[in-house]
Amino acid sequence: MTMIRHELKQNRISMTVWTAAIGLLFAVCIFIFPEMKEEMDGVSDMFASMGSFTQAFGMDKVSFGTLTGFYAVECGNILGLGGAFFAALCAVSVLAKEEKEHTAEFLLTHPVSRVRIVTEKLIAVKLQVFLLNVVVYILSIASIAVIGEEIPWEEITLLHLAYLILQMEIAAICFGISAFLRHGSMGIGLGVAAVMYFLNLIANISDSAEFLRYITPFAYAEGADIVANVSLDVELILLGLAYGAAGIAAAYVKYCGKDIA
Repeated sequence: MTMIRHELKQNRISMTVWTAAIGLLFAVCIFIFPEMKEEMDGVSDMFASMGSFTQAFGMDKVSFGTLTGFYAVECGNILGLGGAFFAALCAVSVLAKEEKEHTAEFLLTHPVSRVRIVTEKLIAVKLQVFLLNVVVYILSIASIAVIGEEIPWEEITLLHLAYLILQMEIAAICFGISAFLRHGSMGIGLGVAAVMYFLNLIANISDSAEFLRYITPFAYAEGADIVANVSLDVELILLGLAYGAAGIAAAYVKYCGKDIA
């Protein structure tokens, strides 16, 4: 538990800033919805006729004139991409930083196994991602209540659950990458999240690239699909969990046998 508390304390400012930024953007989007609702029917028709751009963001499947449609596209992209960046940044340097900051020799001289080090650092990363999502979920529900709209509990909960799983998968993959790095790299973490996001856009645009849906976690966190079907794609989620498990397994295997400088 000592390392978990240390990681949470060390990253408290970063987590607070990211949580506040995403939560504030969520609240702003929700607060402007009543002002835009009357004009959204025309906007929806315009977006529906924009071809590949419409398909890329799933705007042909939902109506911007409804809270769930607006929420799925606008707020969903904020939490999906912003949350993925945060998860990647938390995980990609968590194991590598001991060598980068020259604290490995201090840590490893204590009577603590490498398995425990990896486990506690993994728990710390997962806790940070979970806490961010809980706070954003509460803020989004409160913001909807403030503007006087009826809360679509099922759709909102499914959306946030999908994005939580997405971020957990991204974190697990970057956690595995972290074990192979010696100096850490925010660029690699951000790159992984960004590539996954754009792979999903490509899969939405081109039928020949639909196989990419089985690679990127953004495929099962597609807000428009979740709102339209009021369900999650269990097959893709299970595949994503398998990718995450592989990342975690790689972290244990590599770190426990690694010659740490």
